[in-house]
Amino acid sequence: MSKTYPSPDEVTRGSALPRKVNLSRVPARVPDCALSVFIEAVTFFTLRHYSTGDFHMGRYDGMKGLVLGVANDHSIAWAIAKELLAEGATIGFSHLPDRPDDARQRNRRRVALLTDDEPNAKFLVPMDVSSDEQIAAVMKKTQEEFGTIDFLIHSIAYAPMDDLKGETTNCSREGFRTAMETSAYSLLAVGRLSREILAKDASILTLTYFGGEKVVPGYNIMGVCKATLDACVKYMAFDLGPQGVRVNAISAGPLRTLAGRGAGVEDMLGLYQHMSPMGRNITHEEVGKAGAWLVSRDSLGITGELLHVDAGYNIMGSPGRLLDLVPKQD
Repeated sequence: MSKTYPSPDEVTRGSALPRKVNLSRVPARVPDCALSVFIEAVTFFTLRHYSTGDFHMGRYDGMKGLVLGVANDHSIAWAIAKELLAEGATIGFSHLPDRPDDARQRNRRRVALLTDDEPNAKFLVPMDVSSDEQIAAVMKKTQEEFGTIDFLIHSIAYAPMDDLKGETTNCSREGFRTAMETSAYSLLAVGRLSREILAKDASILTLTYFGGEKVVPGYNIMGVCKATLDACVKYMAFDLGPQGVRVNAISAGPLRTLAGRGAGVEDMLGLYQHMSPMGRNITHEEVGKAGAWLVSRDSLGITGELLHVDAGYNIMGSPGRLLDLVPKQD
């Protein structure tokens, strides 16, 4: 049995059919069996795409960006990049250059282990942020690959260990210069040299820490660097605002990262767990999702902000529930 379609003359005012449809091109009869076969075919291929994972519309599809400073799989920058990649973004990466005598290229290898299996990770190149020439070369590579980019993630900090472990007052002049240039000025440098490839409504994101706002014993000279970095975020947000570019920072609670180990993260984990309003520490995944959101178009109205992802630790003005662990005095 088949269905008969109305002729053009039979279409009256108020018909449910669109008036612009040229019904003279519609066949008079479409066999039900052919229509059934077509519907079954569409259903089959749709279900196959969903079941095999071939069909996936990510929330960050079409976004292109550059991630600077991933060190290994524990890096916060990698947690953010992983979330972006999983949701469709395309990313280029930089890594700390290897020493000339390092035949194994360990810095590159640690990052390549993460990016090699990611089809949307388009390149991995070395970059020394103390060299404007190297930064410019990475931006040129990025422009050749993507044209313009929608986001840039800066995750770079360093202080000589002797200066980091000692009292802030005793930091050497050379150690101070190195720490500030690498950890704070580098954001200004990459922001300046990336301006031509930043798309309208692009986002720059850096990683800071609460030790730049309040004194955190053991964080020492890096706290001074983070305070400077926080100020750079705000002034860059003002400078780049007319271009439509946003500049923000994520201030994460303690996580087991390469930088965290150098700053005594193990001692901080217990403190944060007992003092934070949520009574726990955060995860890499939580920071990754927050960072991905902050570079996306979902946060277009936010710039110059330090977003704390620390289970609320930063709001506390007293030890809170940590006091429950202190023996009561008679």
